[in-house]
Amino acid sequence: MKKAILTTILLIIADQVLKIWVKLNMTINEAIPEYGAKFLELRFVENEGMAFGWALPGDKGKLLLTVFRIVAVVAIVFYMRRLNRQKAHPGLIVSVGFILAGALGNIIDSVFYGVLFSSSYHEVAQFLPDGGGYADFLMGHVVDMFHFTVRWPEWMPFIDGTPEIFQPIFNLADSAITCGVAWIIIRQRTFFATPVKEEVESHSANDNEAIPTVEPGANELNS
Repeated sequence: MKKAILTTILLIIADQVLKIWVKLNMTINEAIPEYGAKFLELRFVENEGMAFGWALPGDKGKLLLTVFRIVAVVAIVFYMRRLNRQKAHPGLIVSVGFILAGALGNIIDSVFYGVLFSSSYHEVAQFLPDGGGYADFLMGHVVDMFHFTVRWPEWMPFIDGTPEIFQPIFNLADSAITCGVAWIIIRQRTFFATPVKEEVESHSANDNEAIPTVEPGANELNS
């Protein structure tokens, strides 16, 4: 459990450090290709909704999504505590910790960024601006920055304008959630395996103890 908690904390710190750096050094839609590889660039966008740019419409949808995230985080924390009490596989607990870190990382943006930062649309944002933040409490936008620039080849049929193979822009928190869920799916047989072997060995040991032992020569003495 300690390893899962440490992993969760480190992921949240890394996610927030990167987001704050982007927020204080870039404007909306600004891209920095030199910070990435040929297939990846840093492109600053603000996401009003869920992971990878998906959103619910309107302010009510935004508020509903933020509340849902908070409820989901509480549920994940209780689930991790349950897994720890049940002595679940350490890999499963760490994977759930990845999901928790991603959810918390995006919640911090939604809850606090609107009141902590100014708008990033026309100039680099300021921390704790005099005129107040760009949004109300619980109504902040999630900072995204990772953009894959790999495109379909021009000879590919049914592809118009050779768009990117993966268009959504995402952040470290989104990646943590994706990796946590993917690893649980890949290792589900190991993570949720029933310890049948230990139960069989336990029953065998009990059966052996129940069998009475007869000392050599006991029958001769009785006769």
